[in-house]
Amino acid sequence: MGAIREVEVPETLDHFQDSRYSPYHFFTTAEWARFRADTPLTLTEDDLKRLRSIDDPIDLDEVRRIYLSLSRLLSAHVESSQMLFNQRNEFLSLSGAVKTPFVIGIAGSVAVGKSTTARILKELLARWPSSPKVDLVTTDGFLYSNAVLKTRGLMARKGFPESYNTGELLRFLSDIKAGLPNVKAPRYSHAVYDVLPDQFTIVDRPDILIFEGVNVLQSRSLPAGGKIIPIVSDFFDFSIYIDADEHLIHKWYVDRFMRLRETAFRDPQAYFNRFSVISDEEALTVAEGLWHNTNLKNLRQNILPTRPRADLILQKGENHLIEQVALRKL
Repeated sequence: MGAIREVEVPETLDHFQDSRYSPYHFFTTAEWARFRADTPLTLTEDDLKRLRSIDDPIDLDEVRRIYLSLSRLLSAHVESSQMLFNQRNEFLSLSGAVKTPFVIGIAGSVAVGKSTTARILKELLARWPSSPKVDLVTTDGFLYSNAVLKTRGLMARKGFPESYNTGELLRFLSDIKAGLPNVKAPRYSHAVYDVLPDQFTIVDRPDILIFEGVNVLQSRSLPAGGKIIPIVSDFFDFSIYIDADEHLIHKWYVDRFMRLRETAFRDPQAYFNRFSVISDEEALTVAEGLWHNTNLKNLRQNILPTRPRADLILQKGENHLIEQVALRKL
């Protein structure tokens, strides 16, 4: 027997672009755009104005380059899921079973553009020729209320995994995957920065559910004794991670905060209204403090480590537009 050859194993996901090790295929935007094939562009510029978040420069060219190919890919996954469902029912001799929603998880840092991506995908998927019913829910509503967070000393860790009512979140996804009608998702207001009491979004057996949040790909410690304890991503059929270099997300977060001082923060009822009346220098200090003390810590400790768990990674560049697509190999 010959000597065993030692192989240098890459240490980070970035090194996994070496095709010998990577679980992903990597594509430039030009390469990815070709997979659009004959997928029609069904959005208009007015649609994008309604869907894009503040300071997000996405345009119709970006939709053509990235989202039409992604829509086509997701269409293939949904069709394959339906085919597998039918084959399994035949294998198990089941009758009368109804296919449950295809769930797409979208993860990534604050200020990276998850909400825009989720809204655009919702619109594109709902405009397929088959006219599927597509719903969008964010994890914000599953945060504990500010009153609970203050009691537990967690206000400074809002958005960290422990700030969510994980039990309620898992019950929601379990009910969705069970095909139950009129499942309630609690609502959240960014204006008042809190969960809205007794207000819900009703999700009634959609064909596709998009579930968006910073920590939706979060794993957990292995349970003792092999107990079956689900995590959020167990309910996903496909997952997407929106990625960008740390220094870019930092800049986008601060720029967005400063822009909100001139818009949403001016509402007298807004939680952050007090930041609209201080000086630019003071506001910048606040924004930098929120980034470094909360959002950067959450990104490094809880969000970025989930990136390798995604089926698709959209890598953004300095102009906030996507520069590379990584698709997990089958």
